[in-house]
Amino acid sequence: MDGGSTLTRRSLLGAAAAGMLVSGCSSPPAAEPPAPARPDPDTLLLRSLIADKEQTVALYRRAALSLTDLAAELRPFEQRHLAHLAAFHRMLPQGADASAPASPPPSGSPSPSGSPSVSPSTSPSTSPSTAAVSLADLRGAERRAAAARPGQMAGASPVLSQLLASVGACEAVHVVALGRLR
Repeated sequence: MDGGSTLTRRSLLGAAAAGMLVSGCSSPPAAEPPAPARPDPDTLLLRSLIADKEQTVALYRRAALSLTDLAAELRPFEQRHLAHLAAFHRMLPQGADASAPASPPPSGSPSPSGSPSVSPSTSPSTSPSTAAVSLADLRGAERRAAAARPGQMAGASPVLSQLLASVGACEAVHVVALGRLR
């Protein structure tokens, strides 16, 4: 080598180590936080369906208290709704919370599932949980639920659509069967 500046192996290794230290000590550019995952449409629909079915079961239980002479005949209707509720719960993905959206819609207004909230008409002095329930209230709730199913199936997965079709058919038959009770 000539008398100019020489680059030794030690100086080269020292420069590389210093470069790595400097780059390791500097903070990386601020990364944007990941966008929250969009909720699965089926999961959202299932949560709403579960909340609606829970209201329907509660309505049947109140009806059994109001219509004591028909309580035994209403029990199979309630049991079928409990079976629907169990099927909806089974379809929820592992770890998904079955709770409904934070703020339920006001009574009588459309719920996120597209079916109106189940609630018989009440006077200001009675609360919905203690109001008398008639067969007409039950038939109306069944009719509204069955009518909502085709719209719900439009955005659902094939498996959930099949379940909704079966549940809607059952609800439609309930409308007819409740009309025969006296």
